[in-house]
Amino acid sequence: MQELIKKAEVLTEALPWIKRFYGKTIVIKYGGNAMVDEQLKESFARDIILMKYIGLNPVVVHGGGPQIGQVLAAMGIETHFEQGMRVTDAATMGVVEMVLGGKVNKEIVANINRHGNHAVGLSGKDGNLITARKLEMTKLNPETLSPEIIDIGMVGEVDQINPQVIEALEKNNFIPVIAPVGIGTDGRSYNINADLVAGRIAGALKAEKLILLTDVEGVKDKKGNLISTIDIHKVPELVKDGTLSGGMIPKTRCCVDAINAGVTKTHIVDGRLTHACLLEIFTDKGVGTAVANYEN
Repeated sequence: MQELIKKAEVLTEALPWIKRFYGKTIVIKYGGNAMVDEQLKESFARDIILMKYIGLNPVVVHGGGPQIGQVLAAMGIETHFEQGMRVTDAATMGVVEMVLGGKVNKEIVANINRHGNHAVGLSGKDGNLITARKLEMTKLNPETLSPEIIDIGMVGEVDQINPQVIEALEKNNFIPVIAPVGIGTDGRSYNINADLVAGRIAGALKAEKLILLTDVEGVKDKKGNLISTIDIHKVPELVKDGTLSGGMIPKTRCCVDAINAGVTKTHIVDGRLTHACLLEIFTDKGVGTAVANYEN
């Protein structure tokens, strides 16, 4: 009986959050271990369909770097990286589209639809959802001490988001599942970082929340303690003093850009936790690190 009472208490704790977020859009970047571990894949699919059934509008943007790497290796195509970005020639881009827009996207859609027929898979090329431009990358020439452009191929950045495609699906009770492949004005395909795509989509939709699922607990201070909240105005200071470093810098800046574009609140959450999304949205304490404009 005590166990049943605890379950009822969990539901009552979630009630005010369900009321608050009813009808609101939640953009979730799905990646890392949550896309690989079978138990986490199952719990993620259940979380997404539960959100839909209780009146939220989840939008999923997914990555797929490890899966792309596996297929490239199996096909004998060498992979090179520059500053953490995969150099993407025409052959590699073909694999990227096949894996992201095909295998990975459709697997996520199928997992969600096993619990409720609402998910629809898209790439950024569908309905010109994501218009892209070539990413310009530079590095310092050690001899001249001046920056020089590096050509990393068909790697892009978001130029524009067409939210009408997503809004049409939401109005008809579907869950968009989006692969981060964009289309350039020249008709070429571009591979885009999934965090950046999720942030721009959240901004275009004026989403209530942007949740970035990662393979870390969240942002930590120099002593290794989790920082539960970060004000966007403090981010430059945290970068300068080294609290934010490595891959956490672009993730946090993605959150800042999303807030400035109209997203209410953003979260960097440990996707290795079972039901990480539900814990963040429907519990009093939440999990991970929240990044928001706390001065408003």
